[in-house]
Amino acid sequence: MKPHREGRRRLFAAVCAALLFAACGAKADARQASYTNPVFDEDFPDPTVIRTPGGWFYAYATQGPVGGGVHNIQAARSRDLVRWERVADVMPAKPAWASQTQLFWAPDVHLRGRTYFMYFSGGLNPDLAEKFKREQGAAESREGVFCLGVATSRAPEGPFRPSEKPLKCGLSFVNIDPMAFDDPATGRKYLYWGSGFQPIRVQELAADRMSFRAGSRAVELVRADKSVPFQTLVEGAWVVRRGGWYYLFYSGENCCHGPLQEIKYAAMVARSRKPTGPFQTLRDATGAADSAVLRRSDRWIAPGHNSTFTDDAGQEWIAYHAIDVRRPYLQTEVSGDRSVRRVMLIDRLEWQAGWPLIPGGKPSEASLPAPSLRRR
Repeated sequence: MKPHREGRRRLFAAVCAALLFAACGAKADARQASYTNPVFDEDFPDPTVIRTPGGWFYAYATQGPVGGGVHNIQAARSRDLVRWERVADVMPAKPAWASQTQLFWAPDVHLRGRTYFMYFSGGLNPDLAEKFKREQGAAESREGVFCLGVATSRAPEGPFRPSEKPLKCGLSFVNIDPMAFDDPATGRKYLYWGSGFQPIRVQELAADRMSFRAGSRAVELVRADKSVPFQTLVEGAWVVRRGGWYYLFYSGENCCHGPLQEIKYAAMVARSRKPTGPFQTLRDATGAADSAVLRRSDRWIAPGHNSTFTDDAGQEWIAYHAIDVRRPYLQTEVSGDRSVRRVMLIDRLEWQAGWPLIPGGKPSEASLPAPSLRRR
């Protein structure tokens, strides 16, 4: 019996050692899990980040040059939100109403049931644009016509198939930057967008999410105001509900024309008890000089046009684009788009006295703990 007992002792000791080593290794891995901005060092403006049932995170972005060509809607995926890999153009076939243009930006994607819905901005075909202008009594206008579009797919990587008609069109950049939101309190579906020096607006969507609800109307939420810092122009709406409040993140000011030192683009916030407002900005509610929660630093210019997500520890994060002063411009330029290079960053989103904040109020530059995620 002694040899048998001795063998069991050795086996038990070996198992314990292995478990201890594994535990220590896990702790070491946890300590080593970190990130440094940017998390995706390629031109990737206006990022929306979502988590899919398969455990992948997908990020979607404005059109851009990829591999010598152009992706109508860019996309990348990641398991850990730190290391990202590109996927193919998720909307390879252009909408019929925008087949002759190359202007697609600010995609917003959500999984509803078994379908992925993508809302985006697009430029109207020249012949349709001229017809639209005549109907609006603006035949002599030199402004472009831009529209809100919607596309669907059964998979996060696409292909997303756009609807035959746009949701809404208008002169200049008024109908841009859509963001869909399902109100968890009422189940109603909304679309936020704007603005081209006009207000950010919201309107209720129909049950099919492919059109606006019959009888609904657009409601103005936050207005552009040149007398208020960062609000000469407002755009890039993103809405979350927390603690009975609806928080409207939006970005404003110039992005991204002119000398880099003159670009003042920043991300701001307002809140309301209802998804349709009225919204009160951080500035108006607290007396602060402005409503910015994220502004430029010496290295990072024009941080903004954000989305948010939550990790498995319940920590909220913000994903956004910014221009790196060390490499601010694209080597090639997409026709009709800006030549600045906007890469994707993430940072922790914290809360204080009922308002969100980003530690330091600027993009992080140091190595920081990465989002906490369970393996799936």
